[in-house]
Amino acid sequence: MKSRREFLMSTIVAAGGASLAAFAGEPRKPLGAQLYTVREQAVRDLPSVLSAIHKIGYTQVETFSSLYTRPAPELKQMIGDHGLALPSGHFDYDDFESKIDYAAALGLDYMICPILPREMWNSLDGFKRAAAQFNAWGAKVKGRGMRFAFHNHNYEFRRFGATTGFDVLMSQTDPDLMALEMDCYWVAEAGLDPLQLFESLGTRIQLLHLKDRLAGFPYSQELNQQAAHFAPVGMGTLDWGAIIRAARVNRVRYMYVEQDSGDLPPLEELKISYKFLQPLL
Repeated sequence: MKSRREFLMSTIVAAGGASLAAFAGEPRKPLGAQLYTVREQAVRDLPSVLSAIHKIGYTQVETFSSLYTRPAPELKQMIGDHGLALPSGHFDYDDFESKIDYAAALGLDYMICPILPREMWNSLDGFKRAAAQFNAWGAKVKGRGMRFAFHNHNYEFRRFGATTGFDVLMSQTDPDLMALEMDCYWVAEAGLDPLQLFESLGTRIQLLHLKDRLAGFPYSQELNQQAAHFAPVGMGTLDWGAIIRAARVNRVRYMYVEQDSGDLPPLEELKISYKFLQPLL
């Protein structure tokens, strides 16, 4: 029998080039934008940002914590009125549980924790405590008809002897209670290939963040300014044809373009990424 990696790579090869002809019978994957990319504009004037994102061609958005000052029905209607779906949102670790009702009122499919508190990064015990908390939240979120997911950065891949914080989070959480939103940039920044995670985690990766990484910089498992080598999708080093094909093989549900920061205006970077990704979808 083929290993999972052999199966994945043979499927990728069979798909051929960037055209994804092997998936021609499947519907095009919808593409979303994480609103954190345009966070300053979104907080200042969300309707105009939603209009601009829809005009580019995006059909979905993912929200973040600064937008939750509005009542959930108002936020949900505003996004829908601009022709955009809202499948998932990010909710901060410190007040995550208090936001479960709010997330349910938004009608989300996924409620995502985007980052651990910094004091939990520096020991395996911190990751073990996070894993136990994620199991508890996952059960509560599931009880409200949603799924819980965690979004990685690079700090989770720092080694503590023979293992990493990421290994702890994956091994000590119930796959039925916690999915992964894989941020392809931060996986690459940590020195791994996103295809490695598809190989090991398969369909547990249910959402993706798409942003590219510039060439010529050392890898890092430290989350700081020296780890910021961002580029619009298609203007860096990641193999997006292979990543999108692997996403199809593993039935990833949602994909969002996101930028933490960049040299160009955020909406312009969203436009560049969208244009590059369309032939791959």
